[in-house]
Amino acid sequence: MIDLLKQALDFFLHLDKYLNQIVADYGTLTYLILFLIVFVETGLVVMPLLPGDSLLFAVGALAATAAEGQGINIYFVIPLLISAALLGDNVNYFVGKTFGSQIAKKEKILFFKREYLVKTEEFYAKHGGQTVIIARFVPIVRTLAPFVAGAGSMNYGKYIMFCIIGAIVWVVGITLLGYWFGNFPIVKENFELVVLGIIGFSVLPIVWQMLKKS
Repeated sequence: MIDLLKQALDFFLHLDKYLNQIVADYGTLTYLILFLIVFVETGLVVMPLLPGDSLLFAVGALAATAAEGQGINIYFVIPLLISAALLGDNVNYFVGKTFGSQIAKKEKILFFKREYLVKTEEFYAKHGGQTVIIARFVPIVRTLAPFVAGAGSMNYGKYIMFCIIGAIVWVVGITLLGYWFGNFPIVKENFELVVLGIIGFSVLPIVWQMLKKS
């Protein structure tokens, strides 16, 4: 278990190097690998720890070097990853809708407690559909939010509208940040710190909520 966590941390912190190697080893299959990572991270509620924000940033940085033969096309990868995020969210939503009634009847199913559903529904009621967009930028929460939206009472028509907006803003925004700034010397030389900074900034909303409650 410890070795697995070490490997996961190494993958997070050295995404630029891993992506370079993946492109070199698999060529155009890299697109499928990236699609699957984003889909699983957003679509499977049991897989919330896969890289999200940092992966998009690294993809953008690598795409900026395509002219040097690195092989990721920014105009292709952005729509691809938006599609992956949307597909993952929809799978997650309907899984939540399928099992939501069971959660509502029981105190706990596996790791998911009924109180999570109640509290999240209250949060949705207070902040509206923008919750779906905000959650997109928070690790772990972006994996749980579609599931809870489906398990709760959020109408699908309302959900999908905010889901589409969130996916576009998330993928386009962070990928282009990597594309524009990822290859600055100071960023390339301190990529591990940049990744940690992205992760840290992403979890700020959670930390803020915890501090407000304490």
